[in-house]
Amino acid sequence: MSSECRRMNVVGFAGYSGSGKTTLVEKLIPALKKRGLRVSVVKHAHHKFDIDRPGKDTFRHREAGAFEVVVASDKRLALMREFEKPSEMTVHQLIAELYEGVDWVLVEGFKHSDLLKIEIWRAPSADYPGKPARYMDDDFIVAIATDAPEKLPETTLRPVLDLDDADAVADYLVNNQERFSYTFENRPDQDC
Repeated sequence: MSSECRRMNVVGFAGYSGSGKTTLVEKLIPALKKRGLRVSVVKHAHHKFDIDRPGKDTFRHREAGAFEVVVASDKRLALMREFEKPSEMTVHQLIAELYEGVDWVLVEGFKHSDLLKIEIWRAPSADYPGKPARYMDDDFIVAIATDAPEKLPETTLRPVLDLDDADAVADYLVNNQERFSYTFENRPDQDC
C-alpha cells in the first residue's frame, strides 16, 4: 500500500429489492468509465452466497477448510474468505479491501450505513408494488433517482435524478465529487 493518503469517491445506492439499484449501478459503470474514471463496486449480499462452483479447484480448497483462497491470472484476481463464525463486515471494512487506484466506489445495499447515498425510488405499478421512500428520514440520502418524480411522497430540496438516465446520474456525481470524497483517515499507515 502506498504511503500517501488513499482517496476515492464513494456513493451508496439504497432502495428496496426490485427498485432498480443493480440496473442503475450496471449502467453507471460504463458512464463513469467513458469519463476516464476507474470504478469499483461493493455489493451487500444476503446470508450464504457463492461465486465458486462445485468441482473447481478453489471450491475444493474452501471445502477442505482453507480460510482464504486467492485465485489469479493475468486478467483477474479473486479472493474468497470463509468466516469461521458469522461475521458481518462493515461497509468501511469492505471499502478498505479495494485496490487503492480507484476513482469511484459504487456501494449497492448497506442502506443503513453512514455513507452518502442516492435513494432509488420507483413508483407503484402493475410490475412493482411500490415501497415507502426513505429520504424524509435518512440524512445520508443526498439525492433521489426515480422513474416518477411527480409521484414522490413529499417534495424535497434534494436533487431528483432520472432513474433511467445513467449519464445524468454520472454527471451529477462527477459535478459533486468533492461531496463524495472518502479518505482512510483512521488508518495508522495513512498520513492524511
